[in-house]
Amino acid sequence: MTGGSAPGPVSTPFDPIALGTEIQRRIGVKTSRDEPLARFTTMRVGGPADLFVVAHNAFELRAIVKLVRGRGIGHVVLGRGSDVVIADAGIRGVVIQVRAEGVEIRDDRLLLEAGVPMARAATVSQGAGLSGLEFGLAIPGTVGGAVWANAGAHEADVRAVLDSALVLTADGSEARLDPAALGLGYRDSRLKHAAPGSPAEVVVAATFRLQPASAEEIRDRLDEIRRWRQAHQPLGIPSAGSYFRNPPGDSAGRLIDAAGLKGSRVGGASVSEKHANFLVNDRKGTASDVRRLGDRVRAEVAARFGVDLHEEVVFLGDWGPEWEEGAS
Repeated sequence: MTGGSAPGPVSTPFDPIALGTEIQRRIGVKTSRDEPLARFTTMRVGGPADLFVVAHNAFELRAIVKLVRGRGIGHVVLGRGSDVVIADAGIRGVVIQVRAEGVEIRDDRLLLEAGVPMARAATVSQGAGLSGLEFGLAIPGTVGGAVWANAGAHEADVRAVLDSALVLTADGSEARLDPAALGLGYRDSRLKHAAPGSPAEVVVAATFRLQPASAEEIRDRLDEIRRWRQAHQPLGIPSAGSYFRNPPGDSAGRLIDAAGLKGSRVGGASVSEKHANFLVNDRKGTASDVRRLGDRVRAEVAARFGVDLHEEVVFLGDWGPEWEEGAS
């Protein structure tokens, strides 16, 4: 997942050396040019970023975003890189990786900065005797990305336990928004839909409203989720998580399996034999391999069952005219 931001507007021309120097001088954060992005994503694909910078706390995140916005430079905020497929040509502009991982517990509230991994959020809440975030163990992304996508698993989602999120809005102000104001729906939020020409809103932190429970009760639920994942998901193999959204009243994985597509391959990418809604990069595949395979799966399911699957993953970067035109 991203760290709570979709791609910003198309970048104005900029000098990565000069901008990197300015970021380091003004904010005290090192940057790198032409940084390969594959290692920062769970699918392990993606070309370079023109400029790459890590925000280690909420202050740095705010400062970096405001600086690049002020220059009119396109930018992407990235968390742990799940739920995304980055183009082989990489991303033009600035990629900001969020590693802000502050944690605070206030009674039954858990306050988390955007870069906290959801799996860690689940174990922190267990240690505090608070229940409700156990499903986070099955979410490979960060808090910011989970809010951005209203992530969910095991019949639970962010909306059900989110009290509010602190968001850096398009005009540069900050707002604390509840689930209704965020427009949280099935794997969706207003954060995914920036107005044309406007920068995407960025999650800085989130507060979750949880319920007291015994450590044993929470541990049993976490163990149950671990066992289910080990039995049903291709853990340890690069993937972006669930590739398609579930259509109403059905399961994308069931449809893909029923179409006989498990094991289908394009280059180094294949449909997992363990869970058909996971496309895995098991032979050093490229982003194009992954996307072509996804397009093939979608076309086959539509032809067999008349169901149009929609991607849950987000395609980031410079895909070129072939993909912009929807070619497969």
